[in-house]
Amino acid sequence: MKPIQLIDQLGTLHTFETAPQRIVSLVPSQTELLYDLGLEDQIVGITKFCVHPHHLKSTKTVVGGTKEVHLDKIRELNPDIIICNKEENTQVMVAEMSEICPVWVTDIYTIEDNFKMIVDFGQLFSCNELAHKWIDKLTIAWSDFDEFIKDKPIQKAAYFIWRKPYMVVGSNNFINELLNRNHLYNVYGTDSGRYPVIELEEMAGKNPEIILLSSEPYPFKEKHALEIKQFIPNAKIVLVDGEMFSWYGTRLLKAFGYFKEWHQNL
Repeated sequence: MKPIQLIDQLGTLHTFETAPQRIVSLVPSQTELLYDLGLEDQIVGITKFCVHPHHLKSTKTVVGGTKEVHLDKIRELNPDIIICNKEENTQVMVAEMSEICPVWVTDIYTIEDNFKMIVDFGQLFSCNELAHKWIDKLTIAWSDFDEFIKDKPIQKAAYFIWRKPYMVVGSNNFINELLNRNHLYNVYGTDSGRYPVIELEEMAGKNPEIILLSSEPYPFKEKHALEIKQFIPNAKIVLVDGEMFSWYGTRLLKAFGYFKEWHQNL
């Protein structure tokens, strides 16, 4: 059988004699994608944040989080491949785990990058047919959402991900891509840094019309909206499902439906 040779999204060439059968996934959205590609039996290790589908937490070995893992646990699982992401996981982790087995790293900025990841996984794990079915479903949902959003006015927006210190979404990340797709002009989208630290007192100068408070990684609540409202009284402040704005993979199918309902209720 001809070896599988593929280049990951960081440009690293990987060679496998056969499709990897023992997978450790260190990114929650990519764990969900692997499951949706019919690879549940091949997944042997996940993070404590891999909450979809929920039952995996009780059937797979939890090897740590996305920034810190137990290398001994991963080594004991004898994986054929470890799936990481440039933003979610650290260079140090990738370097250390590369001594255990090949580490495949994704790098997702755009919806097109997301599609490339799904196609890559289809080739890598010999599930091309199911991968392309997902691409078809996502493409249809994306087209439908584009039709829905095309006449919506563009609004100036800020998307909060953390408190103490306050951090917002900047440029060069997947959340910023989805904000743009939702006709939300990110007032921090041209600032330096992917997730800049800000002061509420200075935000008024950005004049956002809408402020989105994410449910993750910081779990914003209504009391935090009131806190921010004191500084930006004219902005509409809404709580949003962070998974829908930050998870890639197959989650994007649910996200497009969520975005439509969100706009209708805005």
